[in-house]
Amino acid sequence: MNHTLVIIPTYNERENIKPIIDAILGDHPEIHLLIVDDNSPDGTAALVQEKMQDFPNRLFLENRTKKSGLGTAYIHGFKWAMARDYEYVFEMDADFSHDPADIQTLYEACAVHGADLAIGSRYVKGVNVVNWPMSRVLLSYTASKYVRFITRMDIHDTTAGFKCFRMSLLRKLNLDKIKFVGYAFQIEMKFKAYLLKAKIIEVPVIFTDRSRGQSKMSTGIIGEAVTGILKMKLKSLLGTLEI
Repeated sequence: MNHTLVIIPTYNERENIKPIIDAILGDHPEIHLLIVDDNSPDGTAALVQEKMQDFPNRLFLENRTKKSGLGTAYIHGFKWAMARDYEYVFEMDADFSHDPADIQTLYEACAVHGADLAIGSRYVKGVNVVNWPMSRVLLSYTASKYVRFITRMDIHDTTAGFKCFRMSLLRKLNLDKIKFVGYAFQIEMKFKAYLLKAKIIEVPVIFTDRSRGQSKMSTGIIGEAVTGILKMKLKSLLGTLEI
């Protein structure tokens, strides 16, 4: 897994950050990890700086001045990766909802099976979610079905946030034209990859809800996704969507 970078955005993840760093870098000795922290008041960035001594030249930290949204954090990370010699770039959460053991499988989907985008999918084989209340499972599953219906993408988990991009695909996207900052960002990136006719492979994973820290989900994030996807699809039909 040479030339592979994992990007993790953080905001108040002090309970999870050291264990997730150890799990990723300890089990995957060739991978690099970039933490993009939005000035977490709980001191997450300081803990990352401590761990940088354990993983010199493999663990990196980008400090931002304020909480600016998931999408902008990943865009920041993508641009950081583009300025360096990476071929594969992962999106991943800090809270262990994405299992570090699945990194290898997503990597192989790209490096061995030729995917431009590999998605860690909760829904490609049934519903693989652990420790979520049924109401949230239904919300997430229904949202993915809604997005699939609107966009016509042949993707089961359209809202998934555990992904591996081939750098060549990221370079085709105009990252300055990515509009969404919340979880709709995940949909927008998939939809634009789909419009570029990228090869997309869904890899079944088991999603486990966080046991430490607080979820960043909100009604505003959900609203952005519901209304934003309709506007994005309409623009694509009118030929005015900037990719």
